[in-house]
Amino acid sequence: MTLAIIHTRAGLGLEAPEVQVEVHLANGLPGMTLVGLPEAAVKESRERVRSALVNAGFDFPTTRRITLNLAPADLPKEGGRFDLPIALGLLVASEQIPLQALEGVECVGELALDGRLRPVSGILPLALAARDAGRRLIVPGANADEAALAGGLEVLPADHLLEVVAHLLDQAPIAPHRLPDRPSVGDHGADLHDVRGQHQARRALEVAAAGGHNLLFAGPPGTGKTMLASRLPGILPPLSDEEALEVAAVRSVCGLPLRTEWGRRPFRAPHHTASAVALVGGGSKPRPGEISLAHHGVLFLDELPEFSRHVLEVMREPMESGRIHIARASHERRYPARFQLVAAMNPCPCGHLGDPRQRCQCTAAQIQRYQARVSGPLLDRIDLQVEVPALPPEQLTSREAGEPSSVVRARVVAARQRQLARGCLNAQLAGRELEVACALQSGDRAWLAQVLERLRLSARAYHRVLRVALTLADLAGAPRPERDQLIEAIGYRQLDRLLKG
Repeated sequence: MTLAIIHTRAGLGLEAPEVQVEVHLANGLPGMTLVGLPEAAVKESRERVRSALVNAGFDFPTTRRITLNLAPADLPKEGGRFDLPIALGLLVASEQIPLQALEGVECVGELALDGRLRPVSGILPLALAARDAGRRLIVPGANADEAALAGGLEVLPADHLLEVVAHLLDQAPIAPHRLPDRPSVGDHGADLHDVRGQHQARRALEVAAAGGHNLLFAGPPGTGKTMLASRLPGILPPLSDEEALEVAAVRSVCGLPLRTEWGRRPFRAPHHTASAVALVGGGSKPRPGEISLAHHGVLFLDELPEFSRHVLEVMREPMESGRIHIARASHERRYPARFQLVAAMNPCPCGHLGDPRQRCQCTAAQIQRYQARVSGPLLDRIDLQVEVPALPPEQLTSREAGEPSSVVRARVVAARQRQLARGCLNAQLAGRELEVACALQSGDRAWLAQVLERLRLSARAYHRVLRVALTLADLAGAPRPERDQLIEAIGYRQLDRLLKG
């Protein structure tokens, strides 16, 4: 055997396209050539593989001409994940192990100079692709738990090249690795019963959770905006297995731990100094940003006007589409970004506009400039805009606790079940589907048109009012929105009009 073909996979964001490692030994001037669009770390694998094979006691074909091809040739190859398949390809081509032993097998792993296998990042997307292809997967032992999360896949963990070869030669078969069970979800985080007062803000939080709507809190410092936002994941339904895998795949690409956060709704709160790349993803080698790490969860932007306007504007398209497409000269990635935006802001630079406890020191021009940092198109994409006023002392010191998150979550789950029976969450309804789901009576429709014109709300805001009203109807168990739900939904747009002047 002078030609060997080993199956592995590249890592391109959440995609794991198949790569065939072709190894050919021929007579001629001794040397090793690596082709197939490898980047620097892949080219260096020649030296790692050579040392690993020699130190593990295998014969390295030093007297032959070695050609290594990573096919397809136009697919960029990155990292040390190709070390193990290259080493096995050399052993097959030099007839030290039979080619039949690698039938139906994919492998991945970086080699140390002594033959030990080191873990690589982004294993979960690779494992999901190998599962769909119906192959077994050989991985470094440190990656075994992550690969096993894919389910329905035979994962063969090894810590050394010798273990892999012994398994392929049937000398010491490797037992398939299986998790005893999926990691438990654990608690749901902070509880709503800690929140005193703020009944309208609590109600808006419940509506946002039920319909998947974006939410903006505005009010003076210390009124509980951050506290309320941090309670949103606790009233959202648990992730389904498919959603949990999508969330875990994004974390896997970023090299973040999976088991401790398995099944839990993400809650991401980037600082207001975050760049556009940090928020939506990108870089010379595009990686997921905060909006992708918040997929199926919550993205909390505190001090919203303090973010760069350019940074905020790049979120507009992902907020509508639920995904982000990053294109560079030599790289292209697509990441999911179906998140709920929860933002908080002060009403003015000093934060005390409308605060009865302290007088605002800002001029009208300062207030206008501050509020103008949040653009109208971005506000149009925020369904619920709620003022969070300062609480009187008697409410702060009251021992009366609010509803716990478990009670609110039960109502949210029931409302979401009604929506999913229609096909999707209300926040994702559009066009004809939204009109059919709402089915407003003619009198209510005419009344709504007059109100929207008087409030100077855009066509996008009109559709968002309908979506919120439909969610309110779902929470009430009503078949369609009535006048009461429309009035409440419009009430959540009053801050929109205020900030637009």
